[in-house]
Order: sequence, then structure tokens, then C-alpha cells
Amino acid sequence: MNGPDRIVVVGASLAGLRAAETLREEGFAGSLTLVGEEPHPPYDRPPLSKQVLLGRVRAQDVGLPGRREVDARWRLGVRAVGVDLIGKKVILADGEQLAYDRLLIATGTRARPWPNPGEARLDGVLTLRTDDDAARLAERLDAGPRRVLVIGAGFTGSEIASACRERGLEVTVAERGPSPLVGALGGTLGGYAGKLQRAHGVDLRCGVTVTALRGSEGRLTGADFSDGGRIDADVAVVALGAVRNVEWLDGSGLAAGPRGIACDAGCRAFDMYGIVTDDVFVAGDVARFPHPLFDYQMLSLEHWGNAVAQAEVAAHNMISPGPRRRPHLTVPAFWSSQFGLNIKSVGVPTYSDQVVIAQGSLRAGRFVAVYGYRGRITAAVSVNRAKWLEYYRYLIETAAPFPPGPGAADRPGPPVPVPSDVPAPQLLSHGPTVALTGHLPDRHLTLVPTPAADPRR
Repeated sequence: MNGPDRIVVVGASLAGLRAAETLREEGFAGSLTLVGEEPHPPYDRPPLSKQVLLGRVRAQDVGLPGRREVDARWRLGVRAVGVDLIGKKVILADGEQLAYDRLLIATGTRARPWPNPGEARLDGVLTLRTDDDAARLAERLDAGPRRVLVIGAGFTGSEIASACRERGLEVTVAERGPSPLVGALGGTLGGYAGKLQRAHGVDLRCGVTVTALRGSEGRLTGADFSDGGRIDADVAVVALGAVRNVEWLDGSGLAAGPRGIACDAGCRAFDMYGIVTDDVFVAGDVARFPHPLFDYQMLSLEHWGNAVAQAEVAAHNMISPGPRRRPHLTVPAFWSSQFGLNIKSVGVPTYSDQVVIAQGSLRAGRFVAVYGYRGRITAAVSVNRAKWLEYYRYLIETAAPFPPGPGAADRPGPPVPVPSDVPAPQLLSHGPTVALTGHLPDRHLTLVPTPAADPRR
């Protein structure tokens, strides 16, 4: 079988760029087109909620460095609005149709907006996802608002709150769940994160929702809470998680939905009937893929490292014959900086039923928490103690027993497991950064009706 002559990549951010670079590195010499809705060249998103908000880096200076020159046609500032799987064409908003032999979908996510459109339009109500978002928010923080309201205490919301306190700004954080970060790290570390935020002067309100954003003459003035409380605020940052950019695929026949686009371990997209395609691939935040280390659960990850690794696998498989294709088996990993702490993780902490503090202590603020599921290690989270994570990555990859043995812990006796207390996603203000689907008893297969068989045949 001859290789493809025309490849189209929809999504010109981290995953799209790294896929394009890998295609050229591995010898693809055909036509390559990258389509991106934003008008900017690819840029790095993690600094937006950290260095940019602290004024250390300008939002326009976080461009992604290229690993090599990419000979490609860039169609920036234009949306893809549809794909014709039979005709093998991507339809753009300006009417252009891009023919392809292989298509990579890497459209990522966008910030979930405030659900009340009228309140969302108030001056001072912001989200944080793009470099333009970060520039607007940094400008508002520079102006010295009397109080900032952060709605949602996931990683993005917590990093925003940390930046506000480092700037000396008063900040209130509202979270539907029992504690910050609980949707990503469970109850033990969530409780620790709550104490940390309050110790740094955050007005943290858990177990409540924002019922209304108040305004006057088009400007935000404050918010009302479900417990009857209210505050005055000049700025509200909506940190309610991400929405995967799949709407443009409605009617395409691909298995695309709120959790992303389903694909196999080789990044090949499934169609709506669960049949794998051979010319449409998926990578990055918008992908939903099975992972053997987690009982073939379908994972949707919003992680920098996953976007890079999956894009490289997808690019390789797009131009390789079947026997040379490889699976995407990278162990998930992410990091965050907030309130003076460096938090790093390997594995999937939410895929757990128990957790132990294997090294250090919560009181000292330097520790490693190890997560297990049904007697097997599935994740580890370090706080200011990252050097151990490579060791725990190995334990995860080799399905080592939980709790970890004496060699993995620095305390005299065996660590005592406690429930990891991972809440159901619907209990959170923000969406989970790792979505686990499949193998759940309350989920049932939806049968697609087919025409009745002809009795004469």
C-alpha cells in the first residue's frame, strides 16, 4: 500500500504542531495543511495561569518553540465546520474544502462559559483558556480589583487564586465539591489543598454554588451563593472546566461526543457504530482512548505531555503500514504550581479506591501520595518531592501491588491506606481533568437500530 499524499491536521496548537513536526521528521514529503481557529501561531498554555498572571511573562510571548521547520500550509484564523468521510474532505467556514488522504483531528478544548448569557456578558466576567484570555485577565489584575471571584477550584481555578494572592489581591473561591482539587486528587489531598488555600488568605467556600452574578450598568458588582451568602467583586473568573471541540463533527458519522472523539490505542478514530477508521486519527485533549494500565478504560486527558506523546504516535501511524504502527501507552503525567508548592503526578489518581502517604508528611508540605485500585498501584502525586515519580511510574507500568512495599516508603512501619474519596463528577463545579468512561455498571450500550431483515431472503 502506498503512503498518503495529502494530510490535513485540524487543530494548530500543541498536538497539531508536534504531529506536523513528527510527520516531516519521519519522512512524509507530501502536502501538509494545518487548520487553526485562532489567528495566532501555536503557543504554550500552562504559563497562562501561572507566569502570565503574575506579570512575569507577557501573554504574547509564550509561543511554542519548534523542533524543526515544518513545510506546511497554515490556515490560521479559520474554523473547520465539517468533514465528509466518504469524499475525504474537510470543510472550512470560508467555504474552502481541503481534500485529504489522512486526517488528524486535534481540536482540543475551550473554556466552559458561564451558563447565564446575560451575566456572562457583564464587564469583568472572564474565562481563561487562550493567550487573549490571559492578557485580558492579567490587565484586570494589574488594575488592582477590590476582590476577585474564582468560580471552580480545579487546577486552573486554584492557580488563578494563587496568582491573585501572590499579587496581594483579595480572592474568593467558590466550589460545589467538598474541597479544591478533589476531582483530580481525591479527598485526602483535596482536604490538604483546602487548608493550604485558607492559610494563604483565600476566602474558600466549598459545598456552595454561585447562583447569580450581579451587575450594574453592564459591569460586574458581585455574586450570590446557594447558601444565601453574597460578596462584592470587580472580577469573576469562570473556571468550570473545559468543553471538547467536537460540535463541528455533528453528522460526520464519527464517534464524537461531550467526552471527546473515541479512538483506538493507535489513535484511529471510531465511527458512530464503533468501527475503527483507517484514515482519520485523533490526538490531544479532544481524544478519548483506551489504556491497558487502567483496565482499558477510555481516558480523556487534558495534559501537556499526553498531547505531545499522542500526537507523535498518531503522526507515525498515519504514514506507517499496519505492522509498523504502535500504540499510545504513555503513562499520564501533569504538574501544577500554586501557593508555593510544586505538584506533580503520574498515573490516574481518580482511578483509585485507596491512597497512602508513602513518603514525607502533609504537615511538612513535602510528601508523595500513592494511589491504588483493587490492590494495584495506579498513580502517585508528589508535593515538593518530584524525584520519586520516575520510580512510581515504573511501579504503575509493572502493576506493582498496593500499598507500596518498604522500599518505596521512608517510614518505619507500613503506610496505612485510607479511602481516596474520589467524588462523582456531577458533584464538582469544574469538570475533571481526567475523564474515565467504560466498565461502569450504570452505563449501558446504546443499540443503533438497523433495517428489518427481508423475510424473503
